[in-house]
Amino acid sequence: MTSLTNFAEYIEEKAESLAVDVVESVVKKAALSLPEWERNEAVHMYHDMWQFLGETIKIEEEDAIPSTLLDWSKKNAEMQVSAGKEILEIIVRYPPTREVFNEIVTKISKELKLTVEENSYILKRIGRLLDVSLNETIYSFKRMSDKQQEEVQKDLIKLSAPIVPVEDDVVIIPVVGDITPAVVQHMMDSVIPKVAEMEVNYVIVDYSGTLTIDTQIAESLHQLGNMMRVMGIKVLLAGFRPDMVWNMMDSNIDMTAMASHATVKQALEYLRK
Repeated sequence: MTSLTNFAEYIEEKAESLAVDVVESVVKKAALSLPEWERNEAVHMYHDMWQFLGETIKIEEEDAIPSTLLDWSKKNAEMQVSAGKEILEIIVRYPPTREVFNEIVTKISKELKLTVEENSYILKRIGRLLDVSLNETIYSFKRMSDKQQEEVQKDLIKLSAPIVPVEDDVVIIPVVGDITPAVVQHMMDSVIPKVAEMEVNYVIVDYSGTLTIDTQIAESLHQLGNMMRVMGIKVLLAGFRPDMVWNMMDSNIDMTAMASHATVKQALEYLRK
């Protein structure tokens, strides 16, 4: 029986206690405050990692990665994203984890009389497992963060142009915040079809809550107004500031087909005459 096989059988037999040692030592070194359930999950993962390391050393399989490690790494990332925390809180745990593993492995190597080369080989194997775990955590955090931001952006876009019925045949569409191409597309794909279903005669588009309108966006909004007019809906504009009017003029947009008012109140009064 080789020294490496002895080491493999040793860590498989003592996987549970070694896992507890890793978690407790990392918590102490990094001054972490972990809830009991998170400690238990970490112990379970490191137990499987020790077992996996022992098994792969005996069969000389260097490239395999335990699925438990990958799942645990993804879950760490998911917890950070869900809690609105930074990935740095996870990354800072890896250096003390490496240090703890080095200490434990070196201690076992001395006890089992492994050579320096054998000890180095085992540390290299563990280092690779931790590198894969770290990379998976960072990648998963990025992917989940991007997805969350995308969902938030979609929600914000939906809120940027709500439909507000005020009378049987009149609705107001207050356009809020930055009008981006995504907002314009949302209005075209969702807002206008819903307005058409409501069978209203008048739409007041209120721009008083809009931050800016550049030339390209102005042209797109004008096209949206034309679409509604083709459907038999009279469009009234409200809330334009002087800078917005200048952008409209720079775009050579013909605004004569749409009545424009300083406020929504004035637009409603105009309809009631």
